Amino acid sequence: MSFLRRKKQDAAPPPPPPTPVQEEVTAQEYSLRISLVARSSDGLRLPADPAVAAAIPGIVEPLSQTTVETVSPLPLEYSDASPAIERFNEVQQWVLARRDVSPIGRHGLYVLEMTDALDMTVDTFSCGLLHGDTDTSGYPEYNAIVGGLASHWDELSGELIVRAVVGWGGKGLRGDTERIGQKLLSSLYQQVVASGYSLGEAEQARLPSIGGRSGLTCAHCGYEAGNASAFYCPKCGMRMARGA
Repeated sequence: MSFLRRKKQDAAPPPPPPTPVQEEVTAQEYSLRISLVARSSDGLRLPADPAVAAAIPGIVEPLSQTTVETVSPLPLEYSDASPAIERFNEVQQWVLARRDVSPIGRHGLYVLEMTDALDMTVDTFSCGLLHGDTDTSGYPEYNAIVGGLASHWDELSGELIVRAVVGWGGKGLRGDTERIGQKLLSSLYQQVVASGYSLGEAEQARLPSIGGRSGLTCAHCGYEAGNASAFYCPKCGMRMARGA
């Protein structure tokens, strides 16, 4: 009788074939290139007079599209501050030290300090937006040019050394920005010459890097000079005093 017979079991299906490994996967590519550019002129010597230092923002004003902002050198407690994001402690100090600076001034400091066009341990920076537009948060666009005049006091003569500086960059570059930046740099330099304060070119516009402690400190701001023969403080212009 057929109904008493055992039903034939179905054979198990064969295992699926191995899936080939796909070495190349289709992907969308995203990239961002950050490029920062800065220009600095030669230095000009101005009289050792605080009134002349106070007049520097007025020299920048005719070329600035915004109100000229003066950024003072870093306080002693923030002397190690740097905008370099890879050094967390230094960038944290930088953010704290520049929390009251406007977006335009902060952008200018970032570009010019990252490119070593400014040494904010001693430089005073009078800056503004010289060309271009800002975004909705108030920061300059990548092709906008920020700049002005950087000044410090000469260590030996006490004269004020002034340089024209401009900077731009970020997400990409534009070809005409280079030409406009160079033109604005020349205009800033000529503004200083035409002001009537200039005493001539400075032999050394930039301060040498500080290699070690010299024992010469400023009694007013506490800045320590890297030159043992320094007579005036390059940060505040006051006479240096020999420390203990």
